[in-house]
This record gives sequence, structure tokens and C-alpha cells, in this order.
Amino acid sequence: MPRVPAPATRRGRRPAGHDTRATVLDAARAEFLERGYEAASVRAVARRAGVDPGTVRHWFGDKTHLFTATLGLADVDPAAVVRAATDGPVAGLGERLVRAVVTVWDTDYGDTVRLVIPAVMSDPGLRALLPQFLGAELLGPIVRRLEVSNARLRTSLVASQMAGVLMTRYLVPIEPLASQPPERVAALVGPTLQRYLTDPLPAVAHGPAEEQNSSHGE
Repeated sequence: MPRVPAPATRRGRRPAGHDTRATVLDAARAEFLERGYEAASVRAVARRAGVDPGTVRHWFGDKTHLFTATLGLADVDPAAVVRAATDGPVAGLGERLVRAVVTVWDTDYGDTVRLVIPAVMSDPGLRALLPQFLGAELLGPIVRRLEVSNARLRTSLVASQMAGVLMTRYLVPIEPLASQPPERVAALVGPTLQRYLTDPLPAVAHGPAEEQNSSHGE
């Protein structure tokens, strides 16, 4: 009886599907951890995952959304936060930034923050990547548009204030701040961010030299 040949194994790119999405996320995590946020690319992630770049874009759109999905924040759009903050006069930028950030996290009553932030903070690789991402996609673009000096110092001050708001509003709720509406939080915290963003920063005698701006303006 003639021997029936075994079916040929299909070679080439993996078809798009749920497993492929997970494979892309695993490859993205490895690529970001290995190369850093700014050096990583959609094409490099695609090569690592064994798919074409179009498949990555089909699932995640661009590098920014690919990274937020890696963090478990697939629905967060940093560009939308930047637009909401910068759409208007410079004088109100601090309040608009607070309002935009708090409004994003309030959509599910802070559940995403409570789930994702502890997970990121417990992962040394992702924890190291988060400042790169915030500088490249959220705080950096805002400060660069202001064309102010000491941009990196200013972004770190803004980040410290917003981290405190997220902590005391969602992770370790402290009343009455935790239950205030976004508009009220923006009115209370916004002026402090505005000072960090645009006001002259105090000089400290005999203190360490401030870090110079990077080539990216941060």
C-alpha cells in the first residue's frame, strides 16, 4: 500500500489572531526592555514576533499604543492627554494637564490604576521604562512646546506632583481629595504644576548643578 505523505508544515508569517497578539506583546516587552522605549521600533518588534509590521499596527496602531498595551493600558492615549493640556493659553496649562490625567483614570473609578501601577512598580524592567515613556510621549512634548529652560528638571517635578495625586486619589485614597471631582482637583493642583512648568525655578546656593537638557529638549 503506497505511503501517504504527511501534510506539509506551513511556513512563513503567523496569521493574525489572539495568539499572535499575545506573541507580539511578548516580543514588544522584550524589545522595549532590551533597547529602551525610544530606540525600539514597530519593525523590530515585528521581526522578533515573526510577523509583518502591518500585523503589529493592526493590533496596536503605533509604538505608543503598543507600549501602553504592554503595560496593560491599551485604552490610554497619551497624545490625547497632550492635546487636552496644550489646547489653550499657556496660563492654564497646569490645570488642563491635571484635569486630563484625572479624567482618564476616573473613567473606571481608578480600577486600572490600582491594578496596573503596582504591577509595573514590582517589575524592575517596566519600572525603568516608564520614565522614558513619560518623557518621550507625555511630559516631554508638553515642556518642549513651552520652550523653557531646565526641561528635564521641570518634567520630573510635574511627574512627582502627578504621582502624588494618583497615589492619594486611587492607590491609598486620602479624603477629601480622593472624592473631589476632576475640575476641583485641577483647580487645586494645577497652579503648582503651572509653577513647575513656566515659572522661574529657585536657585540653590552650593547645590548640585542642574541637569542639562537632552537633545530631545527634555
